[in-house]
Amino acid sequence: MGRMFGTDGVRGIANRELTAELAFKLGRAGAYVLTEGAHKPTIIVGKDTRISGDMLESALVAGIMSVGAHAICVGVVPTPAVAYLTRLYNADAGVVISASHNPVEYNGIKFFNKDGYKLPDEVEDRIEEVINNNLTEVPSPIGEDLGVREFKEDAILDYIEFLKSTVDVDFKGLKIALDCAEGASYFAAPRLFKELGAEVYVIHNNPNGKNINKNCGSTHMEELRKFTQEKGCDIGLAFDGDADRCLAVDENGNIVNGDFIMTICAKDMKEKGKLDKDTLVVTVMSNLGLDIACKREGINTVKTKVGDRYVLEEMLKGGYKIGGEQSGHIIFLDYNTTGDGLLTALQLVSVLKKSGKKMSELASIMKELPQVLINAKVANDKKDVYLKDEEIVKEIEKAEAELNGSGRVLIRPSGTEPLVRVMIEGEDLDKITNMARKIAELIEKKCR
Repeated sequence: MGRMFGTDGVRGIANRELTAELAFKLGRAGAYVLTEGAHKPTIIVGKDTRISGDMLESALVAGIMSVGAHAICVGVVPTPAVAYLTRLYNADAGVVISASHNPVEYNGIKFFNKDGYKLPDEVEDRIEEVINNNLTEVPSPIGEDLGVREFKEDAILDYIEFLKSTVDVDFKGLKIALDCAEGASYFAAPRLFKELGAEVYVIHNNPNGKNINKNCGSTHMEELRKFTQEKGCDIGLAFDGDADRCLAVDENGNIVNGDFIMTICAKDMKEKGKLDKDTLVVTVMSNLGLDIACKREGINTVKTKVGDRYVLEEMLKGGYKIGGEQSGHIIFLDYNTTGDGLLTALQLVSVLKKSGKKMSELASIMKELPQVLINAKVANDKKDVYLKDEEIVKEIEKAEAELNGSGRVLIRPSGTEPLVRVMIEGEDLDKITNMARKIAELIEKKCR
């Protein structure tokens, strides 16, 4: 059996892989491990809008209460809101039920410690160990020692007030388009930007439990591109299902991905003297164009494995203030402890407003090299085939030789889905597309 925790918590198809029984066990084990020594511990519980959230929340909270812990249910809120509220309410831990950008049939359970940080591997392994040992060491109090559940429906307002405090400019005079992905930002995002004075136009903010991420949000930006142009907006902002990511489009409908957003914000922070060690932390997936732009602006880049948890580890280790991923998962450590889509949107719009420029002008800071990403579908136990199979290894080496230093090949297994991702970067789009397709098809063929 593989590790229960992936790169972003426990994730799977709800009611098949991520069952109510497993959620109950995670509630018990998580509460026990994360609150050892705490008297009547308190745990914040939030969720996104997907239909399976109620089922998993009920089971998870039952598990939390069964060890004598107090569960504060904050309802549908962005994932980063749980990280913030855990600190604000002096809770002992936080947990969010969400599968982020994945389709509706998936869900996930992710824990934060009392300081609002995602758990390190060793703590996740300890929770898994407790479950694998049939929870024998976990107490089962009775009577008045049982835990209780509290609903705090206005918690989202505390989060909105916090977000507003991170900018020192209003957005009056700006027209902003929002795509809420039928997800956790559906209430907070429109309210936030309206309260800051922007003229706001919104799509995909009517979640029904079944439409989260469906042809919308940061993974499907076609509609937002068109909508932003049609409404004559200065910028369009797209969130994913749990609003820990944000991507943008400029006034012409061109996509401004996480690499552009990080470069724009890092340059602004450097100019204000707020970019510690003049360093931006990115992953190996960031475009070579980011490296070129940062070098020109006198900004150092540090690269990590893919996954915001690795970006965060590097930021904490090196004392850096901004880092993130091309996907729009961006961490501003001056304000929050995890990737935060709404916070990212605010920082970007703040730079836009103060600059007096158009979004397309800001985005011209970097030129993106063509990049192709093709997913090869594989079984979870065959994700390392690209390292072991001789024919695949030779095909990868051949592609690298052809690029001859003017591009790169990056192959990596997904931490959350049964996929191996084949990414190739280079100057000739047709050439790198053919290369990536050939490698992906070979990987799938070898896994049949």
